[in-house]
This record gives sequence, C-alpha cells and structure tokens, in this order.
Amino acid sequence: DILNLQVYYPWEFLSSSPCRTAVFPLMTSGVTYWVIKSLQQLDICSSCINSYTLLVSPRLLFTMFSFILDYSVYRLAPSWEADPWKALVLLAGSYVTLVFYTRTFTNTLEGLLFALLMVLVSSRKSAGSLAEPTSSPLIGIITTAGFFNRPTFLAFALMPLLYWAGLIVDSQKSIKTAINHFLKLVLCACFTAIVFVTADTLYFTSLELGNLYNIKKSSLFDVIGQLNEKIIVTPFNFLSYNLNPHNLALHGSHPRITHFTVNGIMLFGILHILAIGAGFKMLKKYIHQLVRVKSYYHGPSGLLVHSEGNPMLLLFYFVPLAFLSLFSHQEPRFLIPLIVPLVLFSTSQNRAVKWKHVIVIFNVLGALLFGCLHQGGLIPCLFHLEHLVHSPESPHHPRHYTLLFAHTYMPPRSLLNIKKRDTHIEVIDMAGSEEETLCQTVEQRANNFTCNDCQVFVIIPGTVRATITKCSVSFKNETLIFPHLSMEDPPQMPFLFSGNWRSQLGLYILQLGRD
Repeated sequence: DILNLQVYYPWEFLSSSPCRTAVFPLMTSGVTYWVIKSLQQLDICSSCINSYTLLVSPRLLFTMFSFILDYSVYRLAPSWEADPWKALVLLAGSYVTLVFYTRTFTNTLEGLLFALLMVLVSSRKSAGSLAEPTSSPLIGIITTAGFFNRPTFLAFALMPLLYWAGLIVDSQKSIKTAINHFLKLVLCACFTAIVFVTADTLYFTSLELGNLYNIKKSSLFDVIGQLNEKIIVTPFNFLSYNLNPHNLALHGSHPRITHFTVNGIMLFGILHILAIGAGFKMLKKYIHQLVRVKSYYHGPSGLLVHSEGNPMLLLFYFVPLAFLSLFSHQEPRFLIPLIVPLVLFSTSQNRAVKWKHVIVIFNVLGALLFGCLHQGGLIPCLFHLEHLVHSPESPHHPRHYTLLFAHTYMPPRSLLNIKKRDTHIEVIDMAGSEEETLCQTVEQRANNFTCNDCQVFVIIPGTVRATITKCSVSFKNETLIFPHLSMEDPPQMPFLFSGNWRSQLGLYILQLGRD
C-alpha cells in the first residue's frame, strides 16, 4: 500500500470481511516502509527500496520493541520474588526471544502488550505493600489494543485484570472510588475501540474504492458515504470465523492437548515441564487446605501472592494456555506471550539454576532450528530472484519470468520488489501439491512456445528434487541455497550421513529448459 508493490493479500485482510486490524501493521512495518520511501525520494539513499531493506527494516523495529520485555521483567521481578538479573539472563537467552520477538508476528505484539499489562497491574510500593492502583486508563487502552491486534489477547488479559480488580477492591475503602477506577478503564477502552474501528473502516473502505496508494485521488465524500453504509469491527469477524470448527479445520486441526504436551515443551523446554510439576504440587496443596477447611477467609492477594511459589504467576501462565487449548488449531507461536510469567516463575526460588546446562543446550538448538534451518532458504532465495528479475535487459525484448514455488512456505511476494504496474513477473505458489499436479503444471509451462523469451524457475526443497526429475522436462541451470529444512518434507536420516547431505538440507532454484 505504501510502496505500491505487488503483494498477496491474506484472507484476513480482504476488504469483503476483514478479520485483522490494519492499525498495527501500518504503525510498525508501515512506518519503516514510509521512512525508506522518504529516504529514496529525498535522494539520501538512491536504492533504499530492495528485498533486504524490505525484510530487515520492520524486523529491526520489532527487535527494538522486544526490549519492552526486558524492561517489563526487570520491573516485575521484585514484585514476584524473582531475581531481576537472573530473570533477564533467562529471558535474553531464550530462543523464543531471539527468534520470535525479532519477527513481525501479531503474536509478538500480543506478548509485548501482555508484558506491559502485567507491569501495570503489578505495581507496588518499595516497602512491599501494595500501591494504590492508578493505571486504570492505560489498562483499558492496552487491553482494547491487544483485543484488536488478536482477540485471543482476552485469554492473556483475564488473570491480570482479575488480579487488578482484586487489588482495587482490597485497597479502596470507598465504593465510589473503586467504581471510579472501573469507569476510567471502561471509558478509555471504549475510546480506544472507536479509534480502531474508525481506522479500520477507513482503510478497508479505501481498498474497496480502489487502492490506498491512490486514496488522495478518491473523493472524500465517497469515503464518508461508504463509512455510513459499513462499519468494520475486525475482532467480531475474527471470532465469528474462528468459532466455526469447519473454518479452523481448513488451517489444520490438532488434539486439544497439543499446547500442553507439545508446543509448550517445544518453545520453553524444561521451564514448561517445571511449571507443570509445580502446578500439580500447588493444586494438591490447596485441595488439602480446602478439605481441612483452611484458608477460606484469606484475602485473594494474600493467598496467591505471598504464598510460597507465587501461584498467581502459574495462573498467569496456565489460564491463557487452557483457553487457547479450547480451539482445535494450535500453533506454537500462539504461546510466545507466556514467556514473561514463565521466566518470572522459573527464577523465583532459583528453580531454573540447577537446569542451566539443559536450558543453554535447548535454546542453542532451538535458535539453530527455528532461526536458521527451518524454511531458512526461502528468504535468501527471494533475494537471489529479486536480483535476477531486475537485471538489465533489452527494452525492445523484455523477459517474462515465471517463479513456481512448491513444497515451501508461502513466499512473501513483496520481497521481489515488483511494482503493481509490472506484468512481466508471475508468481505461482503450489504449496504442497502432489507429484502429478506439480509435473502437469511444470510440463505445461515448459511446452508454452508462444513466449520466446520466457524464463521459468521452479523452487523446491532438496528432499523433493527426485520428484521433479520424474517430470518430462529438462533443466538448464540450477542453484542450491543452503541451509533449508522443510519439516513437511523432512530429509531421511541415511541421506544426512551420505555425501549428498547438503542437497537434502538445501533449496533448489531450477531453471526450466526449452528442449
């Protein structure tokens, strides 16, 4: 929208029924794209807009934002009986922080907002007694912003909000003052919601009228007229879509215990296992207390905060995890906001110290797998193709490029840096197509003799290289991008110990011959 590039609009951002707010993408990636566009227009940087800057500039901004986690953990640690510096080391050494929080995920923003919310509800006086809550407006703003970013944010915000409400009730002698806090929260939440709804309605209405790039050419009265006809509230569209099990099944269905048994361990390793163990012990402890009719009249903050082991942190961790487990589609990245309460819980009472060698090895392997190997060749491949398709050519005989991707994650087309007016580059994403369908498409492109100067490139993982050789085509050139690991088409162990192991951990760019 800002750089006038050809992109693929995900279904969540289609103007017919948008499920995601456009505010956060515009405030993050949009700002960085506007900056590099301005630098190029001012001739400060003649070639600022390229595949590298398009990738790195938003990631650099998110990396800067990731220090919000460090600030939050440092502020929260004393409140939850954790050592600040040990907590910071555990946070900074986690591959979740190094890999996921430097990428442009909505889950990353969700985690940052969750951390800030925890800071706001956990403020205390230096003497250790609870401070009078004064953050009602900010809590309302952050909760609503998180809800519009990802409606699942309510699962993360539930326990902090209940904890904050408990502090309000405990610290206020006057009902009027307590009601005043809640009214401030509600009013600020409503105002924030109005801002998001207005911005989303303007954005998606402009897409229906034309392209946002040409919004200045559109009549303001047309936009206002459209606004009167259609108010867009993206979280409601998101919830109505995801509450339908059939829709979730289209994206993959998982057992309800996947988050507990697989994703939590995949992201946090031994820390997740320690939290489960501590959770069972504390649950058993409180069941015994209830059976003996003890602690019935203890205040909620006194029972949960000052008890041994900070069970409230476990609730901050397991309650969102339980709510997310109600949905059949469960990806590991959905849990990355939980790193803050888990780090705080793990460093309280030095739980993680005796496991430090296991933690270090786990995070090194995790960073290597998810930060380097997993689909690692796709971005360098797009860098290579961007240079290729923008190479100098004869103005009288422009080349036509067809880029066919198979058995890779969806290639981000924006990194090819193709202007919307350009029609000489075609991108085909065949995802995980079967051998017959793949060969049929490749053969069809190879036998297209109506275009004399067409260049066709097939991009596939090395583990599928043998499949493409069965097609009735020839390749005149090939390039291997290393490393690249496809978990959907994993390499077989015997090949990894052979002389051909690099090809199994690589991504091929095959140029189709015209024999």
